[in-house]
Amino acid sequence: MGFPKPGHTPRLVEDQMLDRIRHTLERGIEDTGLRDDAAVVVVPHGGSLVVSVDSVVAGVHVDLALCSPADVGWKALMGAVSDLAAMGARPVGALVALCVPESAGEGSLTLGVMEGVAEASRASGCAIVGGDLSASDVLTVVVTVMGTVDGGVAVPRRGAQSGDAILVTGPCGGSAAGLRTLRAERNAPAGVEQAQSEALSEAYRRPVARLAEGILAREAGAHAMIDVSDGLALDLHRVADASSVGFALDAVPVAEGATLEEALGGGEDYELIVVIAPAEVENFMDRCAAAGLRPPQPIGVVLPDPDDRRLGDDALSRLGWQHLIG
Repeated sequence: MGFPKPGHTPRLVEDQMLDRIRHTLERGIEDTGLRDDAAVVVVPHGGSLVVSVDSVVAGVHVDLALCSPADVGWKALMGAVSDLAAMGARPVGALVALCVPESAGEGSLTLGVMEGVAEASRASGCAIVGGDLSASDVLTVVVTVMGTVDGGVAVPRRGAQSGDAILVTGPCGGSAAGLRTLRAERNAPAGVEQAQSEALSEAYRRPVARLAEGILAREAGAHAMIDVSDGLALDLHRVADASSVGFALDAVPVAEGATLEEALGGGEDYELIVVIAPAEVENFMDRCAAAGLRPPQPIGVVLPDPDDRRLGDDALSRLGWQHLIG
């Protein structure tokens, strides 16, 4: 590792910067603040809200050459709603702040994005209750979502216990494989036939938050959850970090057409990693079957040693997407 040049400020990966932000805000946040997918806010005189905010920035989170404006709006709302799913919460409303380049002209980009937001709102049952509209150099959609846990307790990342079973609600890598497929098609010489998979393209353009699965996992007694937004490996490491545990994976469900590397580190699948007591696995599986959902897939077990994190016999690195932030 080299030393930074004079006057150069090295950039940090996202998790490192979040640690510094927690330290900066140490007197302004709860002990568990900025650690889960969403925050649980206790409302005076009773009740609580589960709240999260997420953003989609053109050129960072989404390639506008591969997605329509409506796809951008869909991805923005579904990505935020997925944070509620990861806490076992039911959405009750969202605020959408939309920043659009002045060069877009005649409102077609603005209305296109909001059409996708409306479609995702109907699909997820998350009503749009307000927002903001502004000009910007880059298309940016910021979504704040609110949810409830119907009198229960939201599921954090930090509850994993040694001996717990680890499940995932579906195969991973589809979104990353979809992005790869779409880029290959765009860059192919004219006349070259591409084996494009519509399912993979849809996985990238129109991911789906696993709200029903999150609620059922909470009701079945899940100890910890997280959504696969940045990569199965990285997000599982985050659960282990928060819970001070290790893990051993014996299987990784890979979406058809994706690679193992894409499943481990691709991200934006929005499947849920569910950590639950072995005695409750069948209960969770039965609840999903009764609701007509895909069966969750057991992939491993939680270990007591935080330094022991592996796939098969090999150590599993923190594969996944993290922003570089200065």
